[in-house]
Amino acid sequence: MKKILPLAFTIAVTLAAPAMLTRIEPPTVQSEYKNDPRLESLKRFFQAVDCPAFDLSAEFLKAADSHKLDWRLLPSISLVESGGGREGRNNNLFGWDAGKAAFASKRAGIYDVAGRLAHSKLYRDKDVDGILRLYNPSADYAGIVKSVMRRISPTEKL
Repeated sequence: MKKILPLAFTIAVTLAAPAMLTRIEPPTVQSEYKNDPRLESLKRFFQAVDCPAFDLSAEFLKAADSHKLDWRLLPSISLVESGGGREGRNNNLFGWDAGKAAFASKRAGIYDVAGRLAHSKLYRDKDVDGILRLYNPSADYAGIVKSVMRRISPTEKL
């Protein structure tokens, strides 16, 4: 009996660990980006399209910077896939896993998707075109997302 209890505890902790990790919220970064011209550009864009993701503008920037992604990519995919949060379910702004993925929060989803686009075997070391071709192989998809990216800012550099 004494051997069974530690084993049961170890199994329970191991099974619960992934669920516990998905509930950890990344720190808020709004003040970190307050003087960044990209923040104003992104907020202006989200406001113009009446996007619920407006309040997450700094989070999009931080996630992109942390993973060395074009800062316009994640907000653009978000707008195309869920109207920037208007239609996404389960905090899934990106239509990730054909819209079936669930995230602990919208912020957590931003960081998770950014990490996957930057580091998973499927996406890593790809440019924007390569990422978008894999993300959604529909012939028009990359062009649509890149059009939104140009609406946010004509170039990656401001």
